[in-house]
Amino acid sequence: MADRDKFFVHDSAIVDDGATIGSGTSIWHFTHVREGANIGEGCNIGQNVYIGQGVKIGIGVKIQNNVSVYEGVEIGDYVFLGPSAVLTNVINPRSKFPRKDEYKKTIIKDGVTVGANATIVCGVTLGISCFIGAGAVVTNDVGDFALVYGSPARQMGWMCACGEKIEFENKDKQTSCPACGRQYVKVEDRLNLI
Repeated sequence: MADRDKFFVHDSAIVDDGATIGSGTSIWHFTHVREGANIGEGCNIGQNVYIGQGVKIGIGVKIQNNVSVYEGVEIGDYVFLGPSAVLTNVINPRSKFPRKDEYKKTIIKDGVTVGANATIVCGVTLGISCFIGAGAVVTNDVGDFALVYGSPARQMGWMCACGEKIEFENKDKQTSCPACGRQYVKVEDRLNLI
């Protein structure tokens, strides 16, 4: 583990030996970071969070209270995980039949927002700056800049990297964000930043 005067760990939190914590990161009340977890610089890990073995978390990530991030999850930079979001790691868990050798990898790319109480079923990829609405149940990959919500989650629109909803007029293939001016082009069912 890195030098403890470069990051903050609340007295009630547990950080196992073998975890790596980046400078400027804060780990709050009753959180448990397991061995082999790698948390980047400038992260804020809220109260009562669980970070499993081998989990990789990028820089500037915000994980709100009561979030479980299990083994097999990789989180990019500047990701936001809302309160009580859950990331699973086994498709068909059974108490009597452990499946620790069947963990499925879940990848959360840079800039993603996962709303409060959303569930991300393992084995999916959440694309760059996509936005998962509160309470959504994500069972499939989500494309870059896509806005999804519902149970199961379905795409309902597009979100700018800055977090504002973006619209396309009629059958236009190009648009810009009304808040920040970033420009996007639609290519088939994908959105690309210009």
